[in-house]
Amino acid sequence: MASFLRSFGFNFILVVLILAIAGKSNALGYTHPIFRPGPWRLAHATFYGDESASETMGGACGYGNLFSNGYGTDTAALSSTLFNNGYACGTCYQIKCYNSPHCYKYVPFTTVTATNLCPPNWSQDSNNGGWCNPPRAHFDMSKPAFMKIGAWKAGIVPVLFRRVPCIKPGGIRFAFQGNGYWLLVYVMNVAGGGDIASMWVKGTRTGWISMSHNWGASYQAFATLGGQALSFKIQSYSTKETIIAYNVAPANWNVGLTYKSNVNFH
Repeated sequence: MASFLRSFGFNFILVVLILAIAGKSNALGYTHPIFRPGPWRLAHATFYGDESASETMGGACGYGNLFSNGYGTDTAALSSTLFNNGYACGTCYQIKCYNSPHCYKYVPFTTVTATNLCPPNWSQDSNNGGWCNPPRAHFDMSKPAFMKIGAWKAGIVPVLFRRVPCIKPGGIRFAFQGNGYWLLVYVMNVAGGGDIASMWVKGTRTGWISMSHNWGASYQAFATLGGQALSFKIQSYSTKETIIAYNVAPANWNVGLTYKSNVNFH
């Protein structure tokens, strides 16, 4: 009997310790959804612009100056099949040249962020110029990004690609546009899956207000929010993880400015 009690006591303590460690892991955020790399898939890649990548600035995602906003030249425009009506803005991909004499054999892959849309060209055949026509998966890369995987004189090369986590320093950034009755927010520097499914805003004098998807990486709220500190709740499109960035913008916030949070996806 004594042996049984000792065994029971030991097992009970072990269970308590396991539960305590699990609770601690949860408190430290270890159990948050983490975006994992996807499978490799076939596509093709072209490039647009020149070595300066000046033609990649702006774009359908609304990131503006890609240099000052942290995206640089490692970017690509996606065919509409991948662009997903703008919900793919900010997603990250590993791309490697595949089965072409123009591939650089010593480069395993390069990593790009989706910042633009490559629209269909219905005047050309999908296999002869209309590279971004549905249902093709296609990457129109910046020229500097393309030149990392293959010779630019090729024009177009077959590639293997896969979604990968976005590694972004610091927290999510919110660029404000609009006016006193309409707040338009461009969401940038998103880590993890890199994408946004839904977004809400809360002023110090309001409850949570659902924001509608405008286009690309922008969300809007038709509400009077001036004179209030603003918080945002954001849900990842890929992992469905929801995070809250409290008091991102001070009460004297203004359009034309970008505000940084201290939270990001995993």
